[in-house]
Amino acid sequence: MSSYNATKINPRKFNKSQIKFLLILTPIAIFMAMPIVYIFNHAFKPITELFEWPPKFFVRNPTFDNFVQLFEVTSTTGIPMSRYLFNSIVISATVVFMSIFVSSIAGFALSKLDFKIKKPLLIANNIALMFVGAAVVIPRYLIIESLGLIDTFWVHIIPGLAIPVGLFLIKQFIDQIPKELLEAAKIDGATNFQIYYKIILPLIKPALATIAIVSFQAIWNDAGTSTNYINDESLKTFAFYMSTLTTATNSVAGAGMSAASALIMFIPNLVIFIFLQKNVMNTMAHSGIK
Repeated sequence: MSSYNATKINPRKFNKSQIKFLLILTPIAIFMAMPIVYIFNHAFKPITELFEWPPKFFVRNPTFDNFVQLFEVTSTTGIPMSRYLFNSIVISATVVFMSIFVSSIAGFALSKLDFKIKKPLLIANNIALMFVGAAVVIPRYLIIESLGLIDTFWVHIIPGLAIPVGLFLIKQFIDQIPKELLEAAKIDGATNFQIYYKIILPLIKPALATIAIVSFQAIWNDAGTSTNYINDESLKTFAFYMSTLTTATNSVAGAGMSAASALIMFIPNLVIFIFLQKNVMNTMAHSGIK
């Protein structure tokens, strides 16, 4: 009887009971996929189709000219586009790996270790969740200036390591790990770092994937850091370069390059989310967020 119900409720193969769900979900999925299809089509449109009226959704004469122009053009200071893209790739990769380490080891300490300032740190992190970036622009600038990070490559990296929501999610995830497991490891002679590396990290992979998505999207799409803290053009990112395309070049000529750069900005976000989105749902299920 139980196997019959399981087959009816959650069939592993196609079942006619799924038709009613497909009839509802398929149109919704197509509608939600339309912006993605549009971004891909828009990037390959020739200049005549970009300014065509009424605008057409699908490209009729696809071309790579927009990408060729994007890679050939240089900024007004003579810096090639490839330099901005290289900066973004290096910065994003560094921040993702370092933020995963910082958030996971801090979450482990706040969840399983006992020390005097543990509660104040938790309160400070929870308070930080309430502030949006625009509310802390001035104090953030003052702190970055006092640290001597203005006009350095590190200004892109160090502020990006502090992810309050990431620390919160990982701490909540680690809270689900039984203390008996860690105490058994200590009895066997394991140090705190060995427990963190050999026990905690393998058990919180879904949470780590979530932090990877959050930190990557925040850094990859960030143009504000280059605008506010960087004067040296060679240290700025592709997101900043993309924001200046229509102003640095003729608005008509820059439309094709903007479409191509938008696709380049979008693809990494799409790929990383497709591969890691299942882990995001697992993190939410274990983090206490309902």
